[in-house]
Amino acid sequence: MIIDSTNYKKQCSCGKVHTMETALAVIEPGCLLKIEEYLEKFGLTGYRVAVYDENTYKASDGKHPKADMEVILDPTDLHANEHGVELLMDRLPQEAKVLIAVGSGTIHDITRYCAWKIQADFVSCPTAASVDGFCSSVAAMTWHGCKKTMTAVAPRFVLADTEIIKNAPVHLAKSGFGDMIGKYIALTDWKIANILTDEFYCEEIARMTEQATKEVLDSAEGIINGDEKSYEKLTYGLILSGLAMQMFGNSRPASGAEHHISHIIEMSPKGLDVSSDALHGEKVGVATIIAAREYHRIAKLCNVQFKDYEEYVEEYIEEMFGDELTEEILKENEKDCALSVKAAMLYEKFKDICKEIEKVPSDEYLTALYEKLRIKSKPEDIDVPADRISKLIEYSPCVRNRITLMRLRKCIK
Repeated sequence: MIIDSTNYKKQCSCGKVHTMETALAVIEPGCLLKIEEYLEKFGLTGYRVAVYDENTYKASDGKHPKADMEVILDPTDLHANEHGVELLMDRLPQEAKVLIAVGSGTIHDITRYCAWKIQADFVSCPTAASVDGFCSSVAAMTWHGCKKTMTAVAPRFVLADTEIIKNAPVHLAKSGFGDMIGKYIALTDWKIANILTDEFYCEEIARMTEQATKEVLDSAEGIINGDEKSYEKLTYGLILSGLAMQMFGNSRPASGAEHHISHIIEMSPKGLDVSSDALHGEKVGVATIIAAREYHRIAKLCNVQFKDYEEYVEEYIEEMFGDELTEEILKENEKDCALSVKAAMLYEKFKDICKEIEKVPSDEYLTALYEKLRIKSKPEDIDVPADRISKLIEYSPCVRNRITLMRLRKCIK
């Protein structure tokens, strides 16, 4: 299976010509052995560094890309943060021109960010179908305790070897499934922002993300049974979602309230008092159920009363985020994206908002699906006590200055 980005570089119905830095994504068994062919095809020359962790080095044994240097990081406590970046930067030679990430989400985010810092080309070689960020042009980082989207480099091409991917631990594929199910919330949030504030919305990119999500849903049962074609579908969906983000220019088509809940769990602020080692997609999967339940609750409100949106104040932020994180959270929200939302707009558009919420699967449906597939579905499954749900709902919008229905809960009297 090949995704050729030239098929998407055309005048769009939204009026824009979307661009992509990633020229090609190859999803097939054995494709990692063809890396020399693709490096030559796209003119990637110069000193080449392949980046692994110890687990992905073993997972890709016999298919390691030819490189002038291999960097194998210790996976113990390795995260996409300033410490992970420092570990790699300290080992990169000045002459490095091409960085090849051979791994999953953490290795990709660290490597793509370092590629941006040293102005090198970047190549993606996923070893597990665990996240949708392989094609991203940004790096999702926890930087000095705060969740941030950092400028980085999109891959020139992707080689997703399904022989390697299907042999990865199955919980990694389940994480990829959770990351993709979150698109139901992300797309709903995006459309609601468009309805209320005329935020730019592209039907083609939304459909592309919906298609990616459908591919993943179709693959679900086969993944549990180890079917290689199902792993191919899952990987295709994850990469297609990443390309949709690249086309749009940021993560809007793929990240909404569900990701903000995941982010605040990862940040572990003092007022939340949680510590979760769950994978990113596992957290997003659980957060999707939480968001779906809350969104359907809002849609069922009778005689709902609204008020104008009010920006966050320092005392409110400090209560949750403490001295360490409050300054960064205030900076994130200093030009509050929702200040233009007024009660009158919400009264006028509430029926349209509810129509969008109808497209979100119910929390009961999602819970039953997760349980059938033996996927983590409850906060306790990701080491978050159930009594933290109300705080997750209330404070998670603070971590990203983006209009979501969760953020607009403040407008409900």
